[in-house]
This record gives sequence, C-alpha cells and structure tokens, in this order.
Amino acid sequence: MSSPARLRAHLVAAGLAGVVATSREESLRSYRLFAARDPRVLIGIDPEGAWEFPDLLALMARTCGVSADPCHTSGPDVIDPERTLAALDAFAGRIRQAARRGAPVLLGTGHPRRLLGFYAGLADALSTAGCEVLTPAQGRCVDILTRFGLRPHRLDYVRGVALMREPASGRPGCEPGAHSHSPLPVRVALEAAAQAGGPLPELVIGDHGWVCGAGQLGFEAIGLADTDDPAPFVGEAEGRVAVVVPVDDAVRSGHYRPLARYVLNRACLSQ
Repeated sequence: MSSPARLRAHLVAAGLAGVVATSREESLRSYRLFAARDPRVLIGIDPEGAWEFPDLLALMARTCGVSADPCHTSGPDVIDPERTLAALDAFAGRIRQAARRGAPVLLGTGHPRRLLGFYAGLADALSTAGCEVLTPAQGRCVDILTRFGLRPHRLDYVRGVALMREPASGRPGCEPGAHSHSPLPVRVALEAAAQAGGPLPELVIGDHGWVCGAGQLGFEAIGLADTDDPAPFVGEAEGRVAVVVPVDDAVRSGHYRPLARYVLNRACLSQ
C-alpha cells in the first residue's frame, strides 16, 4: 500500500473514505452540540472562536469533504479520500521528525477495538527508531462520564498504546478496552509524567480526547477523526492540534493496517 493510488482505492473499498458509515444526521447533530459547547463533543478543546453551526459545517466541508449544503440532512456522510491522503502525508511527516530526533512519544486511543492495531504499529516502529514510548499512570483509576453516569475506568497500556478499561468488563474473549471520548485520561497521564520528573512527550498520537486534550495543553498532537467529531478539526484550525486525518473510525480493525504501512513508509520507518 505504499502507492497513493492503491491506498486511495483501499480507503474507498473499505469505507474508510468515500461514502462512509457515519450518517449525515450524526454529523450534523455533533456540529450543533459543539456550537452549543456541549462538553461531550468538545472532548478537551476549549475553542477560541465562536464556531456556530454554519462555521463548523464549512470547516468540515473543507477538511473532510462533507457536503457544505445545510439542506442535505440525511443519508451516509462522505469523506474525500484525497483529503485523507494529504493528511496522512502530513501525519507521516510529524512521525518522521519525531523519529529523527528520538523524541519521547505518547499514544492513546478511545477506539481500542478498531484502532489499537494502527497505533501499536506506529509505537513499535517509533520504539525501534529510538523513541521512548511513554506509559505514565499505568493502572490509574479515572472516573469517566458515560451514558450511565460516572463510571470508574482503569488506564492501561497494550503494546505501548494507552486505553481505558472498565474494571467489570474483563470477560474472556472480549476485545480490550472501552470506547471513550474523554480528555481526562490524557490529562491524568501527562500529569503523572510531570510529577515523576519526565520525560514529557514531544508528540502525542491518538484520537478523541487523547489528541484534543493533549493539544489543548500545548503538546504537539496528531490523530484520526471521523466526520461526527468536529473538535479535532477545530483544534487544528485554531493551531492546537498539528494534524488531523479524516477517516471513518469504526470500520474493521484490519482495514487500518494499510494506513499504518503507508504512514511508516512515508516516514521512512518501514519494518
């Protein structure tokens, strides 16, 4: 998948870009909630601009390729694969820079069932290149707001990638980790790293609250985001998130492996 043309075909065939499973209704609802400053959708970004609904729709049209027509209110959403490829190239550039200077890195995901393998491949390659893959606050308990109220979760690391586990969910055969948008885990991890005297990450790689929470605190942050997650794109527009790759974040985990290979090839870290 080192060829952009081949990866573009894969993006569309796998539903990572092109017509995606995320619905237009979901995306528009998220834009309205962001405009209303709902913390469930801000996921760690404290926007400086007004960011009303029309502004958000225009931003997502520019960065993702969704329809800019507010009258288009139903059906599947769309991600322009050319925008995904361009963002992946920029994403790879940041990883290449971190690898060249042997920078400490922190990786975390709120989508462990889908994206753990993608980030773990990056962690393996960065570690091999001489970067310290940080694992601060291992085992720390974090109370995260869910649809059932506050629930305790445990911060864990799998192959160098941070994720949250629900203490009561360790059933045999279940995939690891809980789905979470919260920025609290990255704040806890960064605070623990600082209290321990460092090192602090020079690059944070992740999604949802991991990339938004780190970027809001001034750390260089790059990650993936779907069309119904406007916060990372607002963070990018305001200069707090370095790179956001528009991609459907809920397809089968194996479909993200070609993206990891493409990024590592572009970053000159192919294994």
